[in-house]
Amino acid sequence: MRMPAPDGRTIARRGELVTALRKIVPGEGVKADDAELAAYECDALTAYRQKPLIVVLPETVEQVSQVLAYCHREGVKVVPRGAGTSLSGGALPLADGIVLGMAKFNRVLEVDYGNRVAVVQPGVTNLAVTQAVAGRGFYYAPDPSSQIACTVGGNIAENSGGVHCLKYGMTSNNLLGVEMVLMDGTILRLGGKHLDAPGLDLMGVVCGSEGLLGVVTEATVRILRAPETQRALLIGFPSVEQAGATVAAVIAAGVIPAAMEMMDRAAIHAAEAFVHAGYPLDVEALLIAELDGPEAEVAHLIAVVEAIATKHGCASVRASADEAERLRFWAGRKAAFPAVGRISPDYFCMDGTIPRNRLPEVLNRMQAMSAEFGLRVANVFHAGDGNLHPLILYDADKPGELERAEAFGAAILELCVEVGGVLTGEHGVGIEKRDLMEVQFGPEDLAQQQRLKCAFDESGLLNPGKVFPTLCRCAEYGRVHVKGGQFRFPELERF
Repeated sequence: MRMPAPDGRTIARRGELVTALRKIVPGEGVKADDAELAAYECDALTAYRQKPLIVVLPETVEQVSQVLAYCHREGVKVVPRGAGTSLSGGALPLADGIVLGMAKFNRVLEVDYGNRVAVVQPGVTNLAVTQAVAGRGFYYAPDPSSQIACTVGGNIAENSGGVHCLKYGMTSNNLLGVEMVLMDGTILRLGGKHLDAPGLDLMGVVCGSEGLLGVVTEATVRILRAPETQRALLIGFPSVEQAGATVAAVIAAGVIPAAMEMMDRAAIHAAEAFVHAGYPLDVEALLIAELDGPEAEVAHLIAVVEAIATKHGCASVRASADEAERLRFWAGRKAAFPAVGRISPDYFCMDGTIPRNRLPEVLNRMQAMSAEFGLRVANVFHAGDGNLHPLILYDADKPGELERAEAFGAAILELCVEVGGVLTGEHGVGIEKRDLMEVQFGPEDLAQQQRLKCAFDESGLLNPGKVFPTLCRCAEYGRVHVKGGQFRFPELERF
């Protein structure tokens, strides 16, 4: 794992920078002691660690603006951070940069039921959005497994999904507006409570930009009316091939479940031992399919899915009898990652997406890779949209195992691209997949992506070393200018 070489001049100025930043964010908002910095040395990709130069915890938009403007003037790198649940190293600090932690932006600012939106700060947890509106029968659809901890700002950075993204979409499908601060301190608003914004789709650029373009300080998200009925099916299969074929057949039949998740034998046993969700232990693959809507419709769709599963040789089918049982089915799936942590000292949680009809082939090839690299793998994934989350088990204390785990993960992601998929579904590129970007994108593709990055951040100070396998050559591109709330790209005006 390579990161840009630290700037010794910036590190030497640490005391000066701390003094200046404390004038902007007084009190305990600037952390500089080694013990305090240790809490920020990594995110959920714990294999890589680096203490930041300084941590800044602003409380107001104006403080964020002033901090970024100061760092822009002084040439100081900035790594934005939410809850630190990133699995791709997106919030890995830099030795010569500050971490800008947004945890204090944790308020729900407004709930507008008439427009079916909530306006929240980026430090609000994903689950808290649903909790804020549940009393009126609404909820926020994107639901990553880490929803109890991950924040809306981080969800926007990575375009997070979750088990219900098959029917209700990713963060990008549920995000209507943002307030963000650019690297030079400019405060900008995109979108709002309306469904479609005029002009270029800059919301589409910002959502999933991994902290490379700006820092989100407010988000307007769509809230949905909770469905009348929700029931889940627990379907066991003698083989992963049969489970994968069932997934493709359900979608081909025109049925779009609210969620359709799959676990293999290793993941089933780990989750059941941890949560006691009632999973069958005599199957090779488990499919959890949830149907929602009016009661009569749900009853009909359950019968359709059961028939398709039976046709494909399922070993068992059980429908949730009540809400408590439905939640128990999901409790095992949502706890799969920590459950696997109980059976291995360390693991890499990968993230790649493939066409649904290639699931059986890819799962079989991953098992062959497991033997090749000498490491176990447990599979938990969003089967409905082909988003794989293989968990590669290893022990970092054993020489060579981390390197083999990295090579195994790279081979899985290269396989995803080979069969017509992509490197990431929702975890982002960060540092984990950065050096594989050239597997999916050619030089021209990467150059255009970097050009966009440089238009927002011409000095390359926001989250450098992430996403792109080479550093941006921003001097070659013109910077975006914001005037009167409108973007201008000087390098395009000659056309």
